Amino acid sequence: MMPNLTTIAVAGLGMMLAVPAFCANSARPGTVNYIEGAAYLNGQQLTGKSVGSTDLNPGEELSTQTGKAEILLTPGVFLRLDDNSEVKMISPDLTKTQVELEHGRAGIEVDEIYPQNNLDILDAGVTTQLVKNGYYEFNADQPTAMVFDGKAAVEVGDGKYRVVKSHHELALVSGPGDKRLANEKPASFNTDEAKDDLYNWNSLRSQYLAEANNQIAGEYVGGPGFAPGWYWDPYMWDYTFIGMGPFYSPFGWGFYPYGWYGGGYGGLYGYRGIGRVGGPVHGFAGGGFHGGAGVGGGFHGGGGGGHR
Repeated sequence: MMPNLTTIAVAGLGMMLAVPAFCANSARPGTVNYIEGAAYLNGQQLTGKSVGSTDLNPGEELSTQTGKAEILLTPGVFLRLDDNSEVKMISPDLTKTQVELEHGRAGIEVDEIYPQNNLDILDAGVTTQLVKNGYYEFNADQPTAMVFDGKAAVEVGDGKYRVVKSHHELALVSGPGDKRLANEKPASFNTDEAKDDLYNWNSLRSQYLAEANNQIAGEYVGGPGFAPGWYWDPYMWDYTFIGMGPFYSPFGWGFYPYGWYGGGYGGLYGYRGIGRVGGPVHGFAGGGFHGGAGVGGGFHGGGGGGHR
């Protein structure tokens, strides 16, 4: 029986992809949000001007050589391609978002996820649905779904799914029609040992996006027609996400929410290692959500870290 999968809410989807007053661009699943080094859309090399204005349509492919690239999926979800990797857009619809990793590796940061949407990653003919906020990696050269933090559901055939939880991975040995996949069991892995260059680059991008969120939250929140979604930062030249409530990315970087701004830069923004509770916070001056003096207080203020 298929589990109760959680992804993007239908309510307010028409407003989710917000267009700032001073920006002519809009974002949707497949929007190119960052490139580093050599990246290509259908074989044509992208430039800095492609960021924020280039989308992957169904059947189109984004690839890298010595370089990396980031695309937006549903609001609050970032897909990042490693060097020498390629991803194809299958469906950019908000209620059915599907991409296929054709070769190489990809990391996916899920910062906000709601019901009533299917967010699928295809790898080696196997569909994996992302279920919870967290960080995931996929490898098409050695087909594997890795859940560093979060929860995923892998289709193993006959309408059945294998749930993969945090700190576990599943070998995608074949398509869902092969009984070998149905017999595969998730295996635990050491997340600290698995933090390689791709993981570290994802963490760095998450930090930059948290800084972008910090920069522009005051420009948008409380404005007419505001809804959670992608908002353009003209200073860092990319889209970041602003939601309805405070949250940390799976890497520990904090994001300002809609309706909360004025506790001082850094009242939310700070770092906590993945899976840590009450870890150190390195933010800008400002207390936490519930006060507290000092530099970079956590969710509940004070000089130390907050807690989930």
